[in-house]
Amino acid sequence: MKVITIREPFASLIATSKKKIETRSWKTNYRGKIYIHAGLSKVTKEYDISNISYLLQDLKYSYGYIICEAELIDCIYMTKEYIEDLKSNNYQEYLVGKYEEGRYAWILDNVKPLENKIEVKGKLGIWNYEK
Repeated sequence: MKVITIREPFASLIATSKKKIETRSWKTNYRGKIYIHAGLSKVTKEYDISNISYLLQDLKYSYGYIICEAELIDCIYMTKEYIEDLKSNNYQEYLVGKYEEGRYAWILDNVKPLENKIEVKGKLGIWNYEK
């Protein structure tokens, strides 16, 4: 199964369906089921998460665990128009990602939290998890 490691609190926001777009500096041609792994690292100071504190209430972080399964359905190159449209029509999503021209929006759907989280060391990029 394909896996992507994402820092907290963003991995847990995906697992609770409060975030449906993962933003990356690189594109992927992969489409299909993907596990979301909550990395061991916390979000760096470059991200100001104070404006999303209302979304973080009641989240239980699972550093170092695969916490949910999702379907990666698209990867969109971010243009100025795409970013402005998202900011106008889905401000919450805009707040929980790094939206800049030239980056990519990975669209996630059918998110299902795992009943039994899987402890595993994360990796960079999309990686494979073998049971």
